[in-house]
Amino acid sequence: MTFHPIRFPLDISLGARGGPERATDIVTLASGREERNSRWLHSRRRYNAGYGVKSRADMAAVLAFFEERRGRFHSFLWRDGLDWSSNGTDAPTALDQVIGTGDGATVSFALTKHYGTAFDPYLRPITKPVAGTVVMAVAGSGMPATDFSVDALTGVVTFDVAPALGAAVTAGFLFDVPVRFDIDRLDVELTSFDAAEVPSIPLIEVRE
Repeated sequence: MTFHPIRFPLDISLGARGGPERATDIVTLASGREERNSRWLHSRRRYNAGYGVKSRADMAAVLAFFEERRGRFHSFLWRDGLDWSSNGTDAPTALDQVIGTGDGATVSFALTKHYGTAFDPYLRPITKPVAGTVVMAVAGSGMPATDFSVDALTGVVTFDVAPALGAAVTAGFLFDVPVRFDIDRLDVELTSFDAAEVPSIPLIEVRE
């Protein structure tokens, strides 16, 4: 079982459906009141790539990708057509997301993305940034790319020099989602000479 740093065919993934999933336990008391418990700290995304398959060529590409991943065995990268950027565009800026505060000693900071307002924002770990897209700033000043490195497998940014005490560390980036197939069998229907239909190609986010 390994992670393959290769992205699912982009033109197919952009026609897919999916989004975040959470696990919440709800117990209704005798009084009619509810007790709710969130079992997961982080949401987990699910997608169905079958909606993106429009032709026999698309299906051939999915088939090859599926076989190389050995079905559910190997994980890979997925581009979420709705949520792929620190600011929702293809042009991230170094001020998009606050990822930490300097203490004069710490040099490594994990990329995160904030969802929601100051009421109860969710901080999502970003572990698969797109190579070459991460831009950083410390105390509002952009940092040259030569002053930091990015681990493409963990999303951890390491500075050559620790940010000063109290300095805000901010980042901008594009990112993919690590996923795997959630099936070990493709059920393909050839509807015409140049068309193929796949009822379902479920994918699920993985934490590795």
